[in-house]
Amino acid sequence: MLRALDEAGIKPDLVLGTSIGAFNGSVIADQPGAVGVSRLAELWVEIAEADVLQGNRLDRFRKAITLKPALHDTSEMRRLLGHVHSGERQIEDLQTRFQCVAASIERAAEHWFIKGPLIEALLASSAIPALFPPVEIGGEHFYDGGLVNSVPLARAVELGASTIYVLQVGRVESQLRPPKRLYEAALISFEIARRHRFTTAVDNLPHGIDLHLLPSGNPVAFDDSRQLRWRDVSSTEQLIEGAYRASTDYLEARA
Repeated sequence: MLRALDEAGIKPDLVLGTSIGAFNGSVIADQPGAVGVSRLAELWVEIAEADVLQGNRLDRFRKAITLKPALHDTSEMRRLLGHVHSGERQIEDLQTRFQCVAASIERAAEHWFIKGPLIEALLASSAIPALFPPVEIGGEHFYDGGLVNSVPLARAVELGASTIYVLQVGRVESQLRPPKRLYEAALISFEIARRHRFTTAVDNLPHGIDLHLLPSGNPVAFDDSRQLRWRDVSSTEQLIEGAYRASTDYLEARA
């Protein structure tokens, strides 16, 4: 999607990120344009090779049976983020205005990081419950931003955006249907809550907002067990290419 936008001459004035979108967004905010797009693609290859979410199976088993709150620690993710952004990098140092969101445990509310240490904010925004422990910043603990605001349309409008491009992972393109398996019930329940906030935000957009929901080209079927295979990154290149083609077609049709 980012490659298609860049080739269409579309440059961001503001980048908002949630969860892994915060990580992706920080790279583009730091290096807008083709250089950042290429860098991000290289980083995802590195992430796949590093097996960030694999870890030691015996260690994960021990954590599960001893009721630890997370299967992984943040050390490997922190290392990769440190490879992208120096440990001293501040959010306000990025070339393009950038903000990311996380879920505050103590306040049960969304929290937007607009300044301060970049790596800590990215770790907080992508701290998926049960997979990673909550991230403590300033005495407050944070989980993944997707719990509270997965597609922050209202935030973009609040900050003055008039043209918004939503880069999403394909889920909103798939029609939901009643679950047939136990694991589907949990996935669909979360998706209903997530989509409800997004569709409500779309319905309440102020007049004159130009909204573009870029197509992923790779819709996720909700009876597909690959949603649970979150460690499998073998389709990364295929997903990137599919999104590029679909988004390019979308933008060309509206040129």
